[in-house]
Amino acid sequence: MFYSIIIPVYNRPDEIYELLESLTKQTYTHFEVLIVEDGSQKSSEKIVDEFSNSLNIRYFYKENSGQGFSRNFGFKRAKGDYFVVFDSDCIIPEHYFEVVNQFLAKNPADAWGGPDRALSSFTPLQKAINFSMTSILTTGGIRGNKKNLGGFHPRSFNMGISREVFEKTGGYKITRMGEDLELSMRIIKSGFKSVLIEDAYVYHKRRTNLKQFFWQLHFFGRARINIRRFYPEEVKLVHLFPTFFLVGLIASILFLVFDVYVLKHLYLLYLIYALIFFMESLLKGKSLKIALLSVVAAFTQLTAYSIGFLSELWRDFFKSSKN
Repeated sequence: MFYSIIIPVYNRPDEIYELLESLTKQTYTHFEVLIVEDGSQKSSEKIVDEFSNSLNIRYFYKENSGQGFSRNFGFKRAKGDYFVVFDSDCIIPEHYFEVVNQFLAKNPADAWGGPDRALSSFTPLQKAINFSMTSILTTGGIRGNKKNLGGFHPRSFNMGISREVFEKTGGYKITRMGEDLELSMRIIKSGFKSVLIEDAYVYHKRRTNLKQFFWQLHFFGRARINIRRFYPEEVKLVHLFPTFFLVGLIASILFLVFDVYVLKHLYLLYLIYALIFFMESLLKGKSLKIALLSVVAAFTQLTAYSIGFLSELWRDFFKSSKN
């Protein structure tokens, strides 16, 4: 099978180099790479040119339209049987396409996704963020769960679809704010088979500081409400966990400050949660620093997601009340 890798890039030439370098090391090489420059001011063209002799690669520049429509741009120009989407901040293990190709040969599927992991060279904060985003103790745990109700929903940092899926769905319907989830849900609702390939993981660098991470998760929270506009049934109880977390955290601080009888010890639940999260990270990562940062990342993740979720929900309520 022949694969077309579509990578939208926006002002990140430094990231794209590591991704392309990792693709030169693939053990299965029957693929092409399409780099779609989404109206960047910092061009990646020179970086792409460096790989012209080692990869079957094409470069396109277009006006800015967001990552979803930039992927559609690449899909329309792709030659593969399957279209593969990676984020520009990913590094691809050398076995990735061999694993995918072997899996699909035995278990035909229309769409797939894979987990994300942290590379040993990542900074302690990047490793902590990765742990927080993939732990079962946060909402990140649903990202690599093959038992998702209604089928596995691939995310665009590591996602593949067949040519038939693109031709019948038209690809991305929205370009930002949960565009990958909307497409995944539409793929499944259209009757296509979507699967998790557990060994087809990527190394996802994510954000390099907590401020960037906060705003990324804030955006994710808003995106969930944006998905609700298309599929109201897709906001489930698990998606409300960050909101319950934030409300309880604020309440525990207020109860403690104002010495509210009985409830003033609510904060202890958060200390226990932090301790459990710390211990899980310490056991898996075997690093005290990463474990401490993991707790900070988890609280940042849940708080930022909840604020984004509630702010976008308020926008919906405000618009409906005006109408």
